Amino acid sequence: MIKSSELILNPDGSVYHLNLKPENIAHDIIFVGDQNRVEKITKHFDSIEFSTQKREFKTQTGMYKGKRMSVMSTGIGPDNIDIVMNELDALVNIDLETRKPKQNLTSLNIIRIGTSGSLQADIPCDSFVMSQYGLGLDNMLRSYLIDDISEIEIEDAFINQTNWDLRKGRPYVIKGSEKLEKIFESDKIYKGFTGTAGGFYGPQGRVLRLEIQDNDLNRKMDSFNYKGTKMTNLEMETGAIYGLGKLLGHECLSLNAIIANRATGNFSADPYKAVDELIAYALDKLAE
Repeated sequence: MIKSSELILNPDGSVYHLNLKPENIAHDIIFVGDQNRVEKITKHFDSIEFSTQKREFKTQTGMYKGKRMSVMSTGIGPDNIDIVMNELDALVNIDLETRKPKQNLTSLNIIRIGTSGSLQADIPCDSFVMSQYGLGLDNMLRSYLIDDISEIEIEDAFINQTNWDLRKGRPYVIKGSEKLEKIFESDKIYKGFTGTAGGFYGPQGRVLRLEIQDNDLNRKMDSFNYKGTKMTNLEMETGAIYGLGKLLGHECLSLNAIIANRATGNFSADPYKAVDELIAYALDKLAE
């Protein structure tokens, strides 16, 4: 039995942070970072059956073209993903009354929809990026046993090509869901490595008043190439989602609308349109 200090429940029996019970979530779940983006997606729903929010975690569940879906905001960063993925899994794979894992496990479909800046000149603004791999620069996932699911050969190549300082921890590489990749493939979608940083400023090479450990890291990451696969974008969640998803047995895929191109210095003329188009695309693919 899992102790109450390890799996914390609210007085109403919902999981602690997400404020959800098993019946509140669908099998197909869309992740967004910003809680205000939840309703930008669910406004397309035919109906909404459930809505709740606790802290930055907002969830709405409803129907879209006959398909039951949930949309959830995760907030920012790998630490929040640790909360969201573990509590979501608890909802479907742990009996919350007996506090014991179920014998028959459920695999969720989890699709992240975000915005990002491209690292490559040939990935234009207003295009979509599918994260074929999550390349984690954070250390959160290293708290788990990931050697059996990580791409160690690619990790070594990244460390060598970027002269990565291992005092910051060993980067990890996790492949996204091949099943979902086939569903969401399109001529408009670019694929590659999505870097997942543990912070927004120094960890992503931004300098305000503090010097950073490697001023050339962004340039080296931009040029990272493993057998023709390149870095596409840099954000703060995908690697953690892929790692925990694979460990827990869920299908996970991350999609980003490219609203800026760091290589060319361009910014989308209408970033809201790009996001809306990605939302519509993802909803229709899920509903098929």
